[in-house]
Amino acid sequence: MSKLTITNHNRNVTGLTYVYPVLSRRAGGLSIGINFNPNNACNWRCIYCQVPELKLGTAPKIDLNLLAQELRLFLNDVLHGDFYERMSVPPEQRVIKDIAIAGNGEPTSLSEFDAAIKIIGDIATELGIFPESHFVLITNGSLIHRSMVQTGLKWLNNYGGEVWFKLDSGTPEGRMLVNHSAQTNESVLKNITLASQHCPTKIQICLVDYQQHGLSTSERDGFLDLLTQIRATTSIENVTIYTLARPSHQPESIDLQTMPVEIMQHFAQEIRLLGFDVTVTE
Repeated sequence: MSKLTITNHNRNVTGLTYVYPVLSRRAGGLSIGINFNPNNACNWRCIYCQVPELKLGTAPKIDLNLLAQELRLFLNDVLHGDFYERMSVPPEQRVIKDIAIAGNGEPTSLSEFDAAIKIIGDIATELGIFPESHFVLITNGSLIHRSMVQTGLKWLNNYGGEVWFKLDSGTPEGRMLVNHSAQTNESVLKNITLASQHCPTKIQICLVDYQQHGLSTSERDGFLDLLTQIRATTSIENVTIYTLARPSHQPESIDLQTMPVEIMQHFAQEIRLLGFDVTVTE
């Protein structure tokens, strides 16, 4: 019998293409995941990524009818079937906390992104999931400048959703190391501003200890400088800091460790002094 745990995020557990369940430590219950990237393709390669056989690329063309069919089927199973019993979900976690678009790559690379957001929102509203549960987009934010993505964010906002914007470094050098991304701080600031203008946006920071370097002074200072600009120019107020929960499937995994909680807590306090509400997830 399958069993869901916070460390088991097997996206094939249901046998569906686009929909999968997760017991989320950050959400605190059942998170219904939506995977637009079943081809394991992403425009970034984060060294802590848990996707096996990750490759550079974009989301493939989606079957919107299949997405709708799978979502209806799965939500009805959770609401009216024996899903929780089959998956041995603890009673205290038998609540749908959110529908989260994340998956095996950057979801905003989907060419039908805006249409897919509307389908998910319509079905979840019809079945009574929204507005009680959250609607979340987890993104690296690199494609927010695209008009189709911004249209999708407007739909997300219409359903009471929010953007979780990945910010794993405050410097171009750190971003290249951790995310294999060449994004400048200027691009990050521009895209996070655009995101916050179209939909409520939160920042999520994954801190990993790479080659036992911890959180370097240059990275800490870069983060604080960039976050200072974000606080001054956007409406963003919330930051979540977390670290590794499951093994990375990237070549750097042998050199990765969880960031010590003392470092995360101290860093969180420094960010609070900038005016943010900060949550630390160990």
